[in-house]
This record gives sequence, structure tokens and C-alpha cells, in this order.
Amino acid sequence: MPRIRSAFLLLAFFAAALAGCGAGTIPAVRSEPERLDLARRLAAQGHCSVSIELLKTYIAVNTGSGDVDEAICQLGECYLKMKDWVAASAEFERLLRDYPESDSGAAASFHLGEALFGQARPPDFDQDYTTRALAQWQSYLRTYPGHWLNPEAERRVAMTRKRLGTKLLHTGRLYLKLKLSEPARVYFQRVEQEYGDTDLLGEALLGLALSDVLAGRRAEAVEKLTRIESQFAGRPIAQRAADERKRLGH
Repeated sequence: MPRIRSAFLLLAFFAAALAGCGAGTIPAVRSEPERLDLARRLAAQGHCSVSIELLKTYIAVNTGSGDVDEAICQLGECYLKMKDWVAASAEFERLLRDYPESDSGAAASFHLGEALFGQARPPDFDQDYTTRALAQWQSYLRTYPGHWLNPEAERRVAMTRKRLGTKLLHTGRLYLKLKLSEPARVYFQRVEQEYGDTDLLGEALLGLALSDVLAGRRAEAVEKLTRIESQFAGRPIAQRAADERKRLGH
């Protein structure tokens, strides 16, 4: 019993010490504007969990405040930093839905794309959230031209489009391995049609040529391979096309 009592007292001492330390790092809040300012400063310093609690309280009791939209955006950004993608999405969607004229709308629209992409699965799996993130960044660019995050959104649009196109390429190649030329052709055609402005085009055209080879359409395959050699002269894809053409005896 004495040992149990001593252990209990020791745990109580550490709990009190930790509570005191935590309380000491957060200044007393005397007004709602001060609460919001403190939340901003703590978020900037990386103390997002504390900032989140301050922001949630501020939003709950200041629904009519002129700064509540900014607080919602800040709350979403804190959730982003903590990689709580679902909670971040909810806050950005809330701001865009309930405060469509907010000055924070552009940032919220961009960050919503980040929150959606954070929920995307690895490239070999379903890419629903990648598609949704792409659509969100494209919507942001259309709605807020000239916003300072436009260049980053354009980079992310290119990144997500390449990821989606690569997923189609991988599926086409899988069908080639399974000796299914027509399903493979469908996926390579989609890459050509939907992502022909990216560096995936050469791979898609090569896939179409290999689909022809698999289907026994050698003349069509040679024609496609020759075109790849000409269109992508000097690049590795051209050499691969040449090797395939020579393998066919042409």
C-alpha cells in the first residue's frame, strides 16, 4: 500500500507540473480581439493545437464579427499544418459557402485544393481526391486571377494532371502485359487526348504502337513508331521507338 500511495503521489506531482507548465505558456486572454491576435501569433510560432482551441472559441462566440471569416481560414490553415485534411477541408468549404465575399476567399479556395490532395491515395490506387483537388485548383485560378498563389496553383495543376495521366499509362501497360490490346489502346488514347500537352504524350503514342503490335497490325505499328522517332528526335523515347521498329524487322 505505501508503494502504491507513493506512486500515486508521484504521478499527481508530474501531472500538476505539466499542467502548470502548459498554463504558463499561454497568456491570459482579456478580450475577443486579443484571443484572435494570440491565436495568430501562436499559429505563426507553430503552436497549432493551442491556436486551434483559441480559434474555435473565437468563432463560436463571434459569429457576427467582421473577422470571423479570417478566423475560419486561419483555423483551416492550422488543421492543414497538422495534416488533419478532413477538418481543414470542412473549414475552407465553410468559409467559401458562408462568406463568399470574404477577403480570405482566395486563400481558402487554394488551400481547399491542398486539403483535398492530402486525402489522395498513392498513385496506383483510386485517384478520386486527386481529381477533386485538380478541379478545385482550376476553379481557384478561374475565380481569383492575379492572386499571389496563382503560380503555385498552376504548378499543382500540372503536377496533378501528370499524376492522373500516369495512372492511365500504368493501366494501359498492365493490359499490354495481360495481352489485351484493345483495353490497353483505350487507356493510351485517353492519355493522348486528355494529357497530350504533357511529357506523357510520347509514352502514350508508344503504347498505342505496342497495342498495334499485340493486335497483329504491324504496318500501323511501324508507322506510329516511325512518327515517334521523328516527333521526339534526340529523346530517349525516340530511341525506344527505333528499337521496337527494328525488332519488327523494319
